[in-house]
Amino acid sequence: MKNFKIITHAQGAPGLRIFGIGPNFMPTQGLKKLQELFNNNAFWAQKRTQGDIKVMLANSQVIVTAWENEKLIGFGRATTDKCFRATLWDVIVSNEFRNKGIGKKLLIEIMNSKSINNVEKVYLFSTKSVDFYKSMGFNSTVPQQPLVRNIEKMSIRNRK
Repeated sequence: MKNFKIITHAQGAPGLRIFGIGPNFMPTQGLKKLQELFNNNAFWAQKRTQGDIKVMLANSQVIVTAWENEKLIGFGRATTDKCFRATLWDVIVSNEFRNKGIGKKLLIEIMNSKSINNVEKVYLFSTKSVDFYKSMGFNSTVPQQPLVRNIEKMSIRNRK
């Protein structure tokens, strides 16, 4: 792929979150492109508002994006206490760019970050990509079970 680039953003991704900065530190409507990446490529992340995405980014310690020229083709993020635990979230590659090693590069970049590389355990949740994550060294956590409590959530715009 020509002009392919992985970007590791500063904690909270202020350039992406506030100015929409993409590759080469140029404004590229990055926040809008991230929303479109979610809507078009991830059933679990559809309908996220740009306001909610800004909050998500602001509260993530590790944020990585993949670009081909000015096209956002991949994204991943993590939250962590930087000592004991970290959790990967929203690792996604555009459908048209899957199976080209981009997910692996995103994951390696996240795992090598200073915020993650010394924690004891890194967790993630996956619906359809379990084999990919196992190939990257992740294992099922028996006897642990993921538990979820759904909370009715209003969009950031509707909160007061």
